[in-house]
Amino acid sequence: MYEFDIPDMTCGHCAGTVTKAIKSADPAAVANVDLTERKATVETSVDPSTIGAALDEAGYPATYKST
Repeated sequence: MYEFDIPDMTCGHCAGTVTKAIKSADPAAVANVDLTERKATVETSVDPSTIGAALDEAGYPATYKST
């Protein structure tokens, strides 16, 4: 499981875009997006840099850490 800090996520539309970006990188991922904390936790077998690249491409640069 990985946790991504996504400081540019500010609204419900942003959270939807973040979820869509995560799913584009790994359709089997389980993503929990927390708008209040501006973070997403992702259960995935894909390398976190792949998820991070998808978030960057969607306009939401993120940093990640293992949980």
